[in-house]
Amino acid sequence: MTCSPRVVIADDQALVRTGFRMILTADGIDVVAEATNGTEAIDAVRRTRPDVVLMDIRMPELDGLEATRHILTGTDHEPRVIILTTFDLDRYVYAALSAGAAGFLLKDTTPEHLVAAVRMVRAGDALLAPAITRRLVERFARHDSNTAAIHRDLAALTPRELEVLQLLARGLNNAELADHLHLSEATVKTHVARILAKLGLRDRVQAVIVAYQTGLVSPTGDDTTPSAADALP
Repeated sequence: MTCSPRVVIADDQALVRTGFRMILTADGIDVVAEATNGTEAIDAVRRTRPDVVLMDIRMPELDGLEATRHILTGTDHEPRVIILTTFDLDRYVYAALSAGAAGFLLKDTTPEHLVAAVRMVRAGDALLAPAITRRLVERFARHDSNTAAIHRDLAALTPRELEVLQLLARGLNNAELADHLHLSEATVKTHVARILAKLGLRDRVQAVIVAYQTGLVSPTGDDTTPSAADALP
């Protein structure tokens, strides 16, 4: 039997923390700690070693972006981080995804979506809300010089893997990819796993970012499925 996810909630608003705790615990999810700023969040991760962190961005002392970077690069335990934001195009969300966050949620998400998100990322999936994530990446991938871009050489990918990456970046889930490419879902999962391994990426979120940053997918939507040669940076 799979044990319940262990979660840390980091948000400077007490009502938000209380509301999220009530929603999660009602569904059997274990909230192991709360934090009011990024420094407390880092300490809570070290103490409790959670599976998932719900991380607000705008907090005093140390914001959620810096806390996420530290947790995912400077601690010996790397939980899955879900960024919480009030605005679906908050410029800091893109930087957090680049730093390795597993996805993001708007604070007005439904209780059902919150619970599903925690369980999804705990299982190893990335939280991709395709329409919002795509808009976010399109807006900042090529224009925000303050974020650390992820540079990858796509030459290692096969033509089929390039096609899968392109469609993944357009927001298709595994079932939709399988239907579009006339493949089984198991085969699609294998392709995705190989793409992540070859490019040294953490998850599908970073794969989407790479697809835009390398020009494999165009923000204008006029890209076409490329050959391996076409995808060379």
